[in-house]
Amino acid sequence: MPNENSALLPAVRSFLSAPKQLLIGGEWVDAKDGRTFATVNPSTEEVLVEVAYASAVDVDRAVVAARTAFESGSPWSRMTPRDRSHLLWRIGDLIDAHADEFAQLEALDNGKRVEAARDGDVATSAELFRYFAGWATKMEGTSIPMSVPGREFHAYTRREPVGVVAGIVPWNFPLLMACFKIVPAITAGNTVILKPAEQTPLTALRLGELLLEAGLPAGVVNILPGFGDTGAALVDHPGVDKVAFTGSTEVGKKIAAAASGNLKKVSLELGGKAPNIIFNDADIDAAVAGAVLGGYFNEGQCCVNGSRLYVQRGVFDRVVEGVAAAARAIKVGDGFDPASHMGPLVSKEQHEKVLGYIRGAVAEGAVLNAGSADAVGDRGFFVAPTLITSVNERMAVQTDEIFGPVVTAIPFDTEDEVVAAANNTVYGLAAGVWSQNIGTAHRVGARLRAGTVWLNTWHADDVTLPRGGFKQSGWGRELGSFGLDDYTELKTVIAELR
Repeated sequence: MPNENSALLPAVRSFLSAPKQLLIGGEWVDAKDGRTFATVNPSTEEVLVEVAYASAVDVDRAVVAARTAFESGSPWSRMTPRDRSHLLWRIGDLIDAHADEFAQLEALDNGKRVEAARDGDVATSAELFRYFAGWATKMEGTSIPMSVPGREFHAYTRREPVGVVAGIVPWNFPLLMACFKIVPAITAGNTVILKPAEQTPLTALRLGELLLEAGLPAGVVNILPGFGDTGAALVDHPGVDKVAFTGSTEVGKKIAAAASGNLKKVSLELGGKAPNIIFNDADIDAAVAGAVLGGYFNEGQCCVNGSRLYVQRGVFDRVVEGVAAAARAIKVGDGFDPASHMGPLVSKEQHEKVLGYIRGAVAEGAVLNAGSADAVGDRGFFVAPTLITSVNERMAVQTDEIFGPVVTAIPFDTEDEVVAAANNTVYGLAAGVWSQNIGTAHRVGARLRAGTVWLNTWHADDVTLPRGGFKQSGWGRELGSFGLDDYTELKTVIAELR
């Protein structure tokens, strides 16, 4: 059994020893109808633990708890900005103190390597709480002069919380994405109902335990594992004031349509199909390393990965050979194996989807320079890092967000040609340019329609930076100071001075 793994910490064994419940109003409770679902280890295909499955009735219970916690006079509403800041910092420290537990749970539930989870996802989650702790005391308004002859006014603005926020998050960075929704929301004074992905609920539930331990008032954060019907009930609920969603563009469109029922606020970070452009004058060794990181990071399950590689013809063969050699050297294996470089995909469904795209490309005449259209191993959801050439802009492998370790490479000749190809997508989440000519790098970067553009690097990031997309990659921005805008209402106050 997974919880008999000799590498597991005692705290992780203990966490997995009993079914997981819903967090509603500061209490751990079963789903009202008693339903549960199994969460599975994608490396072994073994069941980790049964998790409560929230229904529409449970959603209603959570909305009531969140609304009660938000209303004027509640302990949360009376908490000063300084006390809220100290609470956020305390939560960040608790995450750090339990970093190894979170990393192991993430590796078990999502499949990613323990080291990657601890040094990336968990460390950044803790830092998010500390960064936004500083903003809790800086939610400032502005005084505005008015010009009314013969009368005098004092006019100013206030930043106020939106209310009850539904956060719906994906499975590729389970803990980190949960924190993306929870942290700015509670920094601004909102209350939250979090719906983790059904594939990866465990670290969100462990986070819920730490939130209570830190002293977060009851009902401020509620956690409801479940499937699409749970998320739909949240989006449809009239007591929810805002929906913050990260996931596919297809689901994002459904959420936007459903939210129109009572015009609740919506922020969306959606799909991507990022172009990564390498010019002849690039530092080729650095560009190859960046293409490998940009293409295969997090098992390829990252919306800002550079899955479309465009290489100027003079260095195309050299770059393809370099990326293919690096891809073939990546060892795919269990996230608990220190020798592994890449873990499995998150689920059987995702595994079959990714292999289907590879097989479809081969059937259309594409060439596999690295990787395979077959599964790796006889159990677990493993896919070899794949590099595909001889593709065109009409193939599904080139146009669709695959969300797996699959990179396509196409040669180009001119700047105008590659900019047109790079922008020829419904997505606009990220892009990258490699050139040692600073003018080329900045000029092309400015022409790319994407929310984040990397120049001579990839995946350089920080909690201070806003992220989000152009076109069908979403609405709004997360993180940095901009990340608070979607979680506040701007109120204008005018007083006549007599």
